[in-house]
Amino acid sequence: MSNTPDVLVVGGGIIGLVTAWRAARRGLATALVDPAPGGGAAQVAAGMLAAVTELHYGEETLLALNLESARRYPGFVAELTEASGRDLGYRRCGTLAVALDADDRAHLRELHALQQRCGLDAQWLPGRECRRLEPMLAPGVRGGLRVDGDHQIDPRRLAAALVTACERAGVVFHRVRAERLDVVRDRAVGVTAADGTALTAGQVVLAGGSLSGRLAGVPREVVPPVRPVKGQVLRLAVPERHAPFLSRTVRAVVRGGQVYLVPRENGELVVGATSEELGWDTTVTAGGVYELLRDAHELVPGITELPLTETRAGLRPGSPDNAPLLGPSGLDGLLLATGHHRNGVLLTPVTGDVMGQLLAGGPLPEEARPFTPGRFGAPRTQQLEQTA
Repeated sequence: MSNTPDVLVVGGGIIGLVTAWRAARRGLATALVDPAPGGGAAQVAAGMLAAVTELHYGEETLLALNLESARRYPGFVAELTEASGRDLGYRRCGTLAVALDADDRAHLRELHALQQRCGLDAQWLPGRECRRLEPMLAPGVRGGLRVDGDHQIDPRRLAAALVTACERAGVVFHRVRAERLDVVRDRAVGVTAADGTALTAGQVVLAGGSLSGRLAGVPREVVPPVRPVKGQVLRLAVPERHAPFLSRTVRAVVRGGQVYLVPRENGELVVGATSEELGWDTTVTAGGVYELLRDAHELVPGITELPLTETRAGLRPGSPDNAPLLGPSGLDGLLLATGHHRNGVLLTPVTGDVMGQLLAGGPLPEEARPFTPGRFGAPRTQQLEQTA
C-alpha cells in the first residue's frame, strides 16, 4: 500500500464497504475512512431482499436495478462467504404479503396487477391458503401474495463479513471521521480527517449514507441531495416452545402503514419499520414501538407472547426519487455511491460491481445509467461524459 492509495472511500456502511472490497479485488490500493466501519443503517435494517414486494408505483426503473441485484445475490453471497469465512444469514425463504381488510385487499390486488404488468412472479392466494402456509396469521386475513423469489439476509452479518473481506483484501481502515473534502484545482484529492490528518487518493468515493450531503468542502453544485429518513425497528426472540413461529417474511399494510416480520434462523424476529421525515432524530419513541407492536399483533396475534429484546432507530439515506446516486459526481475525482433509501441491502451486490468497474477505469455499466447524480441537474464533467 503506497502512501497515496488509488481509492479512498468515505463511509464504512455496507455500501462503502462493498465499494472498497470490489476496488481492492480489482487490484486498486484502497483505503476507507469511517470511525466505526460496519455500522450505520445496516445495524437497524431488516435485510429483506424484496425486489418484487417492495415495488412501488412510479419506481419501475428502480425495479430493473433491484431485480438485477437480486439475481446477483447468490453468487455474491458465495464469494463473500469464501472471502470472509463468515455466515451471512442468507435465506431463500420467500415472502407472503397479506391483506387484513377489504381496503387492504383492494390495494394488494392493485399491486399484484402492477407486478403482473412488470412480468414479476407473484401468486395470489385466498386467506385460507395464506393461513395454511403461516398458521400464526390472524384469522381475519383476506388474501395475500406469495413471492418465493424474495429472500432475506442478516445485514449485521453482512456488514461484519464485508469488514473482514476488506481487511483480507488489503483495504486500509482509517477509523476516524472525515471532516472535509480536499479540492485542488477543481479536482477532489482526498479528505481531511477530524484529527487533522490529510488523507489523499487518486479517486474519492463519497458513500456516507444519510450523512453524504454533510461533508464540508464539497462544492455546492455537486452536494448529493440525500436526506435522512428515520426508521424504528424492534427485535424479538422466539423461544423453542414457540418454534417454528413463521417460516418466511410476512408483511402487510395496516391502516395505511407498512409492517413486516422477518424471522431469522437463529430465532430472532425483526419487526419494522416506521418511516418518519424527522431530520436527524434517532430517538426510539413509545409511539413508534406501540404502532409497530399494534400492527404486528393484528397481523400475527401470538407476537405479544414473545420477549422484546431490542428497540432501535436508524436513518435511511433518501434521495428525491428514492433511488441511488451512482457514479461521477460532477467534480473530477469524486464519485458517489449513496441515496439507496430502503434498498441499500438489496442493492449491495450491484453497487459494488458498478463502483468497482468505474474505479478501475471502465465505462459506466448499462444498469447504472438511469442512476447517475447528473439526473438531478449536477454539471456533467468530462469524466462523466467519458463514461456515457
